Amino acid sequence: MNFFTAQLFFHLNRFAHSSIWEKGKPVWSALWHLKKYLDDFSLGEVRSPIHPGVHLINPELISIGEKTIIEPGVLIQGPCIIGDGCVIRHGAYIREYVILGDQCQVGHSAELKHSILLDGAAATHFVYVGDSIIGNNANLGAGVKCANSRLDRDEVSVLWDNQKVKSGLKKFGAIVGDRVQIGCNCVLNPGTLIGKESFCHPLLNVGGYIPPKSVLKGERKLQMGSIHV
Repeated sequence: MNFFTAQLFFHLNRFAHSSIWEKGKPVWSALWHLKKYLDDFSLGEVRSPIHPGVHLINPELISIGEKTIIEPGVLIQGPCIIGDGCVIRHGAYIREYVILGDQCQVGHSAELKHSILLDGAAATHFVYVGDSIIGNNANLGAGVKCANSRLDRDEVSVLWDNQKVKSGLKKFGAIVGDRVQIGCNCVLNPGTLIGKESFCHPLLNVGGYIPPKSVLKGERKLQMGSIHV
């Protein structure tokens, strides 16, 4: 599956956790290995002040970098890694097995679970990111949902050239490439892959593989292979 390599979607030279991607495997292979990667990682180093109103569950399994701001009312559940210079707004919920790179932003009432945000990625207010990977300087507008489970709970597949490619995952949200912009209140269905520098206008239902530098707007028919409709 060389046509779905991580390099097609992300620039990984500066990302501190690039080793999580298995060479020659598809971009979603990082989700195969995320749990083991964090379970084996030396965690528990907190290098930014933590407000008393921030709630940490399993703090010995949480690492937080320098100059990161975490507002009161945030709940963080380890294991997880939060990089340098991040901003996490009031009411955000970061669940187990999340990696945030440097300068990431997580908005009010956003929820992240078993996901990776590369450097400069933003998951703004009222966003859900489940079992997904968000690229460098990509932005998920308010209310974007990365749905991670099919309605029939079967294995998630990705549509490529009118063929279904099995992901090996029953929970798999979206791959959002570097510098992608997703408009408010879009739904990214399970197994959605969006190439670098694409734009998605608000209020769209998106699935399948989107090539780099695409512009999605207006009504767009959901492709097969991600979820039955």
